[in-house]
Formats: sequence, structure tokens, C-alpha cells
Amino acid sequence: MRAFAFCALCAAVFFQSCSSREGMSVSSPDGSIVLSFSTDSAGSPLWQASVDGKPFIEPSSLGFDIDVFPGGSSEPSSHDLVSGMEVSSVKKGGEDYVWEQPWGENKTIRCHYNEMAVALSSDCGAFMTVRFRVFDDGIGFRYEVACPGADSLRVTEERTGFAFAKDGDSWSIPADFNTYELDYRTMPLEKVPDANTPMTFRTSEGIYGSIHEAALKDYPEMTLKADEASGSQAAAAFTTSLAPWPDGVKARFAGDSFVTPWRTVQIGRKAVDLINSSLILNLNDPCELEDTEWIKPMKYVGIWWGMHTGVQTWKMDERHGATTANAKKYIDFAADNNIEGVVFEGWNEGWESWGGMQSFDFTRPYADFDIDEVMAYAKERGVSVIGHHETGANIPNYERQLENAYRWSAEKGMHYVKTGYAGGVPGGHFRHGQYAVRHYRKVVETAARYEISLDVHEPIKETGIRRTYPNMMTLEGAKGMEWNAWSAGNPPVHYVTLPFTRLLSGPMDYTPGVFDVLLESTKDHPDRRKWNDLDKGDSRVNTTLAAQIACWVVLYSPLQMASDMIENYEGHPAFQFFRDFDADCDWSEALAGEPGEFVVVVRRAGEKYFLGAVTGDNARTVEVPLDFLAEGKSYKAVIYADGPDADWKTNPCSYVISERIVTSSDTLSVAMASGGGQAVTFIPEDQDNLG
Repeated sequence: MRAFAFCALCAAVFFQSCSSREGMSVSSPDGSIVLSFSTDSAGSPLWQASVDGKPFIEPSSLGFDIDVFPGGSSEPSSHDLVSGMEVSSVKKGGEDYVWEQPWGENKTIRCHYNEMAVALSSDCGAFMTVRFRVFDDGIGFRYEVACPGADSLRVTEERTGFAFAKDGDSWSIPADFNTYELDYRTMPLEKVPDANTPMTFRTSEGIYGSIHEAALKDYPEMTLKADEASGSQAAAAFTTSLAPWPDGVKARFAGDSFVTPWRTVQIGRKAVDLINSSLILNLNDPCELEDTEWIKPMKYVGIWWGMHTGVQTWKMDERHGATTANAKKYIDFAADNNIEGVVFEGWNEGWESWGGMQSFDFTRPYADFDIDEVMAYAKERGVSVIGHHETGANIPNYERQLENAYRWSAEKGMHYVKTGYAGGVPGGHFRHGQYAVRHYRKVVETAARYEISLDVHEPIKETGIRRTYPNMMTLEGAKGMEWNAWSAGNPPVHYVTLPFTRLLSGPMDYTPGVFDVLLESTKDHPDRRKWNDLDKGDSRVNTTLAAQIACWVVLYSPLQMASDMIENYEGHPAFQFFRDFDADCDWSEALAGEPGEFVVVVRRAGEKYFLGAVTGDNARTVEVPLDFLAEGKSYKAVIYADGPDADWKTNPCSYVISERIVTSSDTLSVAMASGGGQAVTFIPEDQDNLG
């Protein structure tokens, strides 16, 4: 039985045909966004868009360069699908329905769009349909290409353009086909040389947007590069750049057709509109799984931070972290603190091979980690174990073991797995190319067969696959907490940029919640050893303690970690927030914020609400109306705030816990220190206490 619901608001799947030269535009349901298609005198297909009646995207290119291999031939013919194209039909339609997911920022989502499918033919015998969907919160379009009679196809270049009518500010990381763990940049759109996506921007007219992609499943990732040769009069122009195979080919397909991921532009009038958008999810296919009851959000702790701070090791030696005794200690802590899960990194053989081919075994525990004893103890205490598969990016080694490893994990009662791909992919492949995209897809499909949910580090970017395979629960895909353990770390601005960039694509396993922000318990630890060349001896977490608490709300993940060593939580009054916190939320809304400045987010789980607010370098007070609370009820608000003397640089651990009774008619003044934050738990009062 399906654990998600799919119901139509109206049976509004409709289509109509237009002549090839009329009606080549489509608007959002509310009419505020209008997308138009045209071809120029050379037969080159173009798209453009307006927002609120003003130019937004100037005419921008569409199409491909492809090699076609005819049946029985080893010699390709090259085709240009960027000129000489003729419109053969234009069909319009749309849908309006509500669907439910087993977990997510919001469990109920409305999908409402208008569609235009433009079919084109070329004189070389190839056919290309560009399918546009326009929502109230943005645009998506994809290509559907067919070359009848072909044995196989190769994409040698994609020519999708994004030409901005107005300049503006942008927030992005540089384009890189191997990593997303890079520092975010704030710069004018016209100055951006290249970028990975999501690339977020604010135009000079105050329109916010973010370029990304949806439903990436058999294609290389898309990045953006400045298009100085576009010939456009646009303020800034970009074209796509795809992660190639070792031979330079961008994508290869058996057969005579292929479909690309959706190219997306989220659009809003406020920055938080982007966070509240469901565009990426709505452009993915519905759930493939018949049963999703086994997929459960949860909080977790684990043996992890000790390795990053250098006091423990992943491999088995005298400082080994993942021992049977340590595992039981963490299981006890989880069970005693309303935490559902634990992860143990370094439990399996192969860590001694680090730096070589990194050949791990995913069914052979180290001798000092008794897997059966640990699993039995976890079951007795009602705690789930998250298995850890660090592959070292040795994809061939992992795929050889994949089926057996997931079968073995399921037999042991391990229904969550955290994967990792730290290292170079063998064979000259990029981690973000089609070869790797296919691998990540294979892993999630294999995991689903064994009812195992995933937390993927060093992933391919999130593009909404969680709608189709909700066992893909969370990913890393940006600089996470570990950078604070052995480098200069992530600055305060990082925490208030992520929600407007990386997190627009989906959940992130940032692993927040370090309470020992100055790393005082580890710097002078007798077992500490430097293991990373970026470690200069002055590493720390660059926020206040209250901001770390708030990040459990702000940095969304259905698997949310309290990442510090448990000794730093035991007996700490502020850890009560995490005990009360519920990762299985039903509804969420970003209330206020600006990229790189601050953000305020609220989530509801059952009848409880959790609010998180974080600021960058500048201290600020934000007035937050509590009209999201249920009317007619009063709530006990437990507030975890920066102390009056708090400052992330000079006094990061100053915090204050207070309580007050509030209703939906109240306003909360959220005061935050530099690099600080505030977290609030709203617990319903008994009806007798109303008033």
C-alpha cells in the first residue's frame, strides 16, 4: 500500500494545439511570469521570460551538438540542433493537483503549472521537443530528443543560455566537476566567470531567482559559465557547461532518443520565496516505491567528531573510535536523550588503505567492533544504527560489493546507510559526470530494494530525487561542519548563505550542533594528533552556541545530527532543545531573511513548533509575528538565545534560556549577537491554561 497520497484538486490535465507561428508563449497560473519561444532567421530556437510585465530573461539559446551513430555503423554523423530548426507543433496544457510525501519540509505540496511543448524538426532528420512548465514560483524546461534509426547518441555540447535583462547581485560557488565543498562568493552577476548551481541572484529591480536543475538521473551535472560571445544585449549572460566523460563526450545514450533533466529558474519577490518554493520537487517523477512506511526521519549522534578533531582514528589502532564499547556508550546516550539513531564511522576494514586505492570492505567489521553485539544492543535499547560506507570514490570497488553489502546490512537490521566518496574517481571520471550520476542512481535503487535509507556525502547535487525515491533522505554537497575541525572553518556568513543556495535544492546533512565551539576539550587532549594539512592549530566553530542550536531548524535535514562528542552534551541545559526537537516535520516556512545576512525559519512537527534564526557578522534584532501558531491556543515558548555579552569571536558560549507564554497574536523580538542566533520550542499549553 502506498504511504503517500496523490489527489487532484481538479482534473486539470488539458492540452490544445496551436499553429507553429502563433501562441508560442505560456504564463504562470497567476499570470505574473510569461515565457515565450521563438526562432530567429537562422532557425535557432530561443526562449525568454518576463516577470510582473518586465523583461527578466532576454532571448536565450536552446539546443545541442550531437553525434548520431546510425544502426550498424561505427562512424557518427554530427548534428547541430541549434540552428536550421523548424517548429512543427505547439501543444499547451497544464496540471493542478496536491500530492503528499512521507517526509519533507512540507508533507503536502501543490503542483500547479501551465505547459507548452514546442516540437521542432531539423533537416538532418532529428527531432527535438522543448517542454516548458511555468509555475507561480518559477520555470522549468527540458529537452526530448529523438533521432529515428540511430543505434546510439552522444551529446558533445549543450547550448542552453540564460541571458539576464538586468544586472544584480549573486551568490554561488565556482563551477567544479569534482566538489561542492567550496566557499560561497557574493558578486555582481556580470562578474561571475562560472558557477555551480544553485546560483542565486537578486536583480536590480528586486526580483530574486536561482538557476538549478531537477530530475538529474542519466545525464552529467549542469554548471554555468559566462557567455561573452552570446551576442545578446543582456546585462549578464551564461551558458551551460556539462561535466564530461574522460574522452570529452558530455553524455552518451544507447538507442535513438534521450530526455534531459529540467533546467530550472526559481523566482520570488522576497528572498525567502525561494526557500518556500516547491519547484524542484514538482518537476520530479512521483514516488516509485509501493511502500514508504519504513522511511523515517530521525535525530542521531555518532562516533565521528572525535576523528575530525584528531583525538580518535577511523582505522583500528590504540585510538580507534568505533569500538564495541564506544558504540554501546553512544547507543545508551541516544536512548536516554530521545535520539533515535547512531552512526559509527570507521567500523569496517579498509581504512588502513587510505591514500592508495582506498579499498574498503562493507561486510567485514574490524576485530574490535562486534557487529552482532552492537546491533543486538541497539535493538534492545530501541535505537537505529546508521551504517557507514566510505568508498573513497572507488566506485568500481563499491559496485562490486553493492548488492551483497546492502543485503548484509538489511539482514543485520541496519536500515540506514551513510555513504562517502572522498577521493578521486578511478578511470579519469569526474565525480559529477554521467558515469557517476548513474552510479548514485544505482545505489539509491539498490538501497530501496533492501528498505535502506541513505545519507550521501560527496554526492551528486540534490535535484529532487527524493520525490521519486524518498529513501534518498539527505546529502552533504557543500562545506559542512567537519571543516571547522581542521581548517579556518566556515565563517558566519556561510550559515546564512546556505539556506538561499545549496538548501534550495534539498536537504543537507551539514551535521550542526557543536557545543564546544572553541574545541577546548580536544585541543589539549593527550590523544590528539594532527592529521590534516589544513590544520593550523587554531580551528574552531565560527558561530555562537545559540546559533548552533538554531541551525538544527534552519539547515533542514530529515536525518539531523547532534555532531559534537556526547561528553560535551551530558548535563548541558541547552541540549534540552535537541531532546525536544522532532526531525519529522509536517510544515515549514521561511519567515524572513536575506542571502548572506540572516534567516528565520519555523517548522511544525505534530502540535509543536520549532523556530530557528541565525545572523551573519552583524548583530541584529528581528521582530517575528507568531501568526503561524494555531489560533485559540497558548504555547510555552522555551527560548535559547545569545547572552547579552555574546559575540562569536570573543564570547561565543554565552547563552540564556528563558520561558514565556505566547499566542498567535504575539510578536517575538529575536535578538542575535554577531555570528549568533536564537532557537525557540513552542509547546502547546493545556486548554485550561488559555487566556
